[in-house]
Amino acid sequence: MSLSSTSGAVAAGHVVAQSGVNALQFDPYRNRLFSAGRDSVIRIWNTRYNKDNYISSMEHHTDWVNDIVLCCGGGTLISASSDSTVKVWNAHKGLCMSTLRTHKDYVKALAYAKEREHVASAGLDTHIFMWDVNVLTALTPSNNVVTTASLTGNKDSIYSLAMNPSGSVLVSGSTEKVVRVWDCRQCQKLMKLKGHTDNVKALLLNRDGTQCLSGSSDGTIRLWSLGMQRCIATYRVHDEGVWALQANESFTVVYSGGRDRRVWATDLRTPDNRELICEESSPVLKLELVEDSPSPSIWVATTDSTIKNWPLVSPKRTSGDYDNERWRASATQEPNMVIKGNPSIRQYHVLNDKRHILTKDTDENVALWDVLTARKVEDYGKVYFDDMVKRHFKMVFVPSWFSVDLKTGLLTIHLEESDCFAAWLSTKDLGIDLPPDAPETKTNIGTTLLQALLDQWPKCHLVDPQGEQPQGQGQGQNYPEQERPPVQSHFTVPGHTPVIFSEVGGRTLFRLLAKDAGGETEEQLLKETVPPWVLNVIVFKEMPKLYKLPFFLQPHPSTGIKSVKKDRLSASDMIYVRKVIEHVYEKVLGQGSDAGSQAANSGNHDKEEEKEEEPPSTSAAEERVELLCNDVVLDPSMDLRTVRHFIWKQTGDLTLHYRPLSKKDYPSFTKYSSMSGGDT
Repeated sequence: MSLSSTSGAVAAGHVVAQSGVNALQFDPYRNRLFSAGRDSVIRIWNTRYNKDNYISSMEHHTDWVNDIVLCCGGGTLISASSDSTVKVWNAHKGLCMSTLRTHKDYVKALAYAKEREHVASAGLDTHIFMWDVNVLTALTPSNNVVTTASLTGNKDSIYSLAMNPSGSVLVSGSTEKVVRVWDCRQCQKLMKLKGHTDNVKALLLNRDGTQCLSGSSDGTIRLWSLGMQRCIATYRVHDEGVWALQANESFTVVYSGGRDRRVWATDLRTPDNRELICEESSPVLKLELVEDSPSPSIWVATTDSTIKNWPLVSPKRTSGDYDNERWRASATQEPNMVIKGNPSIRQYHVLNDKRHILTKDTDENVALWDVLTARKVEDYGKVYFDDMVKRHFKMVFVPSWFSVDLKTGLLTIHLEESDCFAAWLSTKDLGIDLPPDAPETKTNIGTTLLQALLDQWPKCHLVDPQGEQPQGQGQGQNYPEQERPPVQSHFTVPGHTPVIFSEVGGRTLFRLLAKDAGGETEEQLLKETVPPWVLNVIVFKEMPKLYKLPFFLQPHPSTGIKSVKKDRLSASDMIYVRKVIEHVYEKVLGQGSDAGSQAANSGNHDKEEEKEEEPPSTSAAEERVELLCNDVVLDPSMDLRTVRHFIWKQTGDLTLHYRPLSKKDYPSFTKYSSMSGGDT
């Protein structure tokens, strides 16, 4: 099981979209636009005003939202996501009422039969499921068992669906390059329409279910007669793939958009009669036609995060039974409204401290993020990314303890049991302010982040968490509940930070915001979901083991001293070179007592220090001894894991050499070498 969190998920970051917008729905009664896309968030906009039109966000999905439909007069919204779920929302309150987990892969498309209040869902698992919306709205988060009819027989992944209002006919489009037609009431296949040469990405049905429009990645739009079971017209208005379609109520005009970034209006009766509505700066993903309005318009969503509303000119009716001018527009006009989104992150570089990440977004802006606080640290603007990577380089090595995902356009941090606890840092390196007399201590940064993410979960702060014992492989010392030492997180994350628990294969089990961990429902779901390896550190206060690094310590060949015995030492991989120098100074030169500061025990007895004192800037030891690795003189403030990574660069145990800075100390080295030869 893995746990994920999104850095920078502060409230301001969720007011606007961070990535491409896949789906749009318009509520004409309340003048609200619903948008959803690749940042996993559904947003509601007030379209009465050009400014301050953001209303709220609906956050529950953990991957791309691929489609949405408004049902029940705008009171219910259904969403389909790449997290393999279909969710049912109260559209007025923005609350998720239930989650359907019937699909086994990405859910790519929805279709809605308005007169029956039925919804169909389909995706990469090739299955089509039929849902009664009235049944779905009666479900609750804890009681979401529902029976559903299914349409089977598709061979390939489904990318598009459409139903007529009465719900009698359903069509599906897939990578099979065909349009399949279904009888929804009998759950039977009726026919298969062939003609496209690539994936069918968009579908529409007329009111009585006798005609179908399809848009394909092959760049064509086809009009099909279901009665004749054949294509009756092909429209070639786009230079590249067609990804979005809308049609007027009379099914005489089709609006289309796609990869070539253009939105066209085409007269289905006279194909040569077409008008360019607009040309966007990015490929068009979705269209939403607003016909029942004094000022007809069309909403356009693209692979960037901005949504635009374009006017459709509606002059007075002239002669004839069809007004050809109703849908005309000028490609040079300005949009009625622009809902501007934020750029999405497209590139990242994890710094050597394994705490900070540099990113570059689609607007070429570079920023620095702090993983432990889930916040943006600094904006650098439009600068060369590689130059910033070089500027922030430090010769320090910290083991990797998380992975990064940019799929939603935000930084998503994944924590896995196998490496979450691999990295330790000193409180000084973490920049934690401690009292002057406080000892320098080591902190496991994976544990620190887990504590910050789940800090609002009451179970983390109970003295006796229901008398339970640690589960799984607890790695620390077992204490009686009342004696267990407190583990304090020195960091906090924004309350709006999403926290996601997933199965090893990526299937989401539970998503919540950090601030909601104390809620009654969330508290119970956390108790059922949080895996043992997380419980061990945040509830039972089990501390992960420190990693000990074995190494050999030898006199440098230039000293001419031959060591009879090859000393094998073991110490925390975080120990400073300075401490090893002090060990040589005390044990080899005999300048310290047996109780003095030690970096490690010689011989084969591996012993770890109880605590690490803050290293002084200079010491008498450093003035008389230097330490080398591969003939490189080591900086006393460098730790052993950094030496191994940047200087040793070999498999097998690290080998260090010491060398006195004054020839008068050579006799002491020789004496120590001969004494060591008698040890066993």
